[in-house]
Amino acid sequence: MRYLTTVGDQTLTIDINQDDQVVVDGVLKKVDFCAIDQGGLYSLIIDNRSYEVLVERGERENEYRVLINGVLYTVQVADERAKRLAEAAGAFVPTSGEVNIKAPMPGLIVAVPVQEGQAVKRGQVLVVLESMKMENELKAPRDGVVASVRVQPRQVVEQHQVLVVLS
Repeated sequence: MRYLTTVGDQTLTIDINQDDQVVVDGVLKKVDFCAIDQGGLYSLIIDNRSYEVLVERGERENEYRVLINGVLYTVQVADERAKRLAEAAGAFVPTSGEVNIKAPMPGLIVAVPVQEGQAVKRGQVLVVLESMKMENELKAPRDGVVASVRVQPRQVVEQHQVLVVLS
């Protein structure tokens, strides 16, 4: 999976193809990344150097505040495939009818904070999917009602599998 990550005025291309390796702007890095607690504290080891990292959601979508060694960074992260698809489709989301929320990649369902019949707003988290040691929040593309929840926490899912249906 390729991500375009902006820190300050610098944009990095980050490829995650294996759990223990990432490629940052063409340079291979050996990594280990795991959650220490549920509050956004992580252990990060890059090329045998250990860091304790605090990650919080930012004010905007795909924005994070990352604290490493006492330095706070504001980071924007965009999935390259999703960005290209949204640009190609003109970010089209039907305003009526059913919308299937599908897994963008294989992974493990961490949480499903909605239930059938619940009204949701655009941008509200529908499913949290863990893949390659990263949690991904799948959000409602528009206002609607949860017509069907097809997964549950701790369930393994395949790429493109329907997770939630909005009406």
